[in-house]
Amino acid sequence: MFTLMAERFFLSLVLLTLAFLGGCAALPPGANFPKIASSALVHPDATSLGRRFDDAGRQHGGNSGFRIIPAGADGFLMRMQMINAAEKTLDLQYFIFRGDDTGQLLTGAVLRAADRGVRVRVLLDDGETMAGDEQIAKLAAHPLIEIRIFNPFTYRGHSTLFRATEFMFDASRLDYRMHNKLFVVDNAIALIGGRNIGDQYFQIDPESQFADDDVFAAGPIAQKLSSSFDEFWNNALSIPVEALAGGKPSRAALKERRVELKEQSREIKASGADYVKRVASGEPFGGIVSGRLPLIWAHAQLIYDSPDKKDVESGEMAGMLMHRAVVNAATAVKSELLMVTPYLIPGQAGMQLFRDLRQRKVRVRILTSSLESSTVLLAQSGYMHYRIPLLESGVELYEIRSLLGNTRGSGETRAISRYGNYSLHAKLFVFDRQRVFIGSMNFDQRSMHLNTEIGLIIDSPELARQIAARFDAMVQPANAYMLALRQNGAGMEPSLVWRTRKGGRAVEYDTEPARSDWQRVKANILSMLPVDDEL
Repeated sequence: MFTLMAERFFLSLVLLTLAFLGGCAALPPGANFPKIASSALVHPDATSLGRRFDDAGRQHGGNSGFRIIPAGADGFLMRMQMINAAEKTLDLQYFIFRGDDTGQLLTGAVLRAADRGVRVRVLLDDGETMAGDEQIAKLAAHPLIEIRIFNPFTYRGHSTLFRATEFMFDASRLDYRMHNKLFVVDNAIALIGGRNIGDQYFQIDPESQFADDDVFAAGPIAQKLSSSFDEFWNNALSIPVEALAGGKPSRAALKERRVELKEQSREIKASGADYVKRVASGEPFGGIVSGRLPLIWAHAQLIYDSPDKKDVESGEMAGMLMHRAVVNAATAVKSELLMVTPYLIPGQAGMQLFRDLRQRKVRVRILTSSLESSTVLLAQSGYMHYRIPLLESGVELYEIRSLLGNTRGSGETRAISRYGNYSLHAKLFVFDRQRVFIGSMNFDQRSMHLNTEIGLIIDSPELARQIAARFDAMVQPANAYMLALRQNGAGMEPSLVWRTRKGGRAVEYDTEPARSDWQRVKANILSMLPVDDEL
């Protein structure tokens, strides 16, 4: 039995390898598949949401309305309730769309929206799919649902070895990913930020919670967000799912999927999950639409990378690179820069930015991942090289703990926090407490040069105050390690210390806090690899 299985495995691997060696094209599989270009709803004012927020935008001098959604469960509720409110169109663009409980519930809501006549477009990246994530593809059998995959792999299974093999032979293409997160309803309202679709991102999974933020956006900015979606949707790298599946999913497959979704929904509801019960309350979305939960009206700048970012970077074509706008906003700071980023690999240009700010006496405070809270060890190992230079330049550096002493500002409940699996995923900047950036871009080399990203820079002292208050709550000693340098004598490099509070008393570590000695060893080994440009 083992010999036969081994032979089949190696034969498949050889055939797959030969296929990749035989033709690694600049465009992904299915690029020549016929597809019809489409665009956002032309008249959003023909919908209830469009009329509501179009009128409000005019009353606020053409500005757009915003509200930060910091709690993970509220991020799920908002999406469910916004889908339920859609009348004409629904556009979803995500790096990850998991097939777990919240992913299944959102899939069911999308299908019901299409059943009542809403046109649905779903654009997903193919870089981090897992077994079960393909469940949404069957919805493409519905006449009002289109699903496209950005820069897909040829191999459509979930074998890590097979995907790694394909990547090895086509790395120049497959290393390029769409990291955007965008959700637009009726071309009138939107959610944008750092959250993917999945239990972890909505902070309801005891085994792993990713702290993140969305910003609800309404008014003129919604049409600009829709235009960015259209640009990606109609790009040559966005491949219809039927081009990859050998044809459009069958009606029988969709019927079977309906039954599965209903059964799964009943099981989730039967489990007594609080977040499911709260969908029917209509809150928080109902409060926003009614005005009970007020929006902050302000001018905003949409910044995003062109879908052909790699060609823009190389100078082969004109386009947009959003990291330039973020760096320009940071460079213009006069007194204080606050930054929240789970991955911090600034590179030479980023380090020069921080040094220039500090030379002008600008206070720079950064919250990022600790080793014990990190879920991407390779990225953490790249960040390790920058800690001492950052501290020497005068940057104040904090690392989030995996077990919080206080949940204020964390986006999760006390019941979930006790599991101690908290990780940072938000990408937030505050400039002089006058402007904010919120979006999908980490302050690392991958976000700057390899992934496409999207975000908003909003001119709002009130939003800046809210995010700064949350920053202060998260960097308090009960929730984070404050890093400092210990001088070790003449001719010796300084060493790091981690300061925090546990059990009401101050604690200082001179060995990096980690979940295990083995985690610490692996991070140190990985830190020897010269892969900063990939992180």
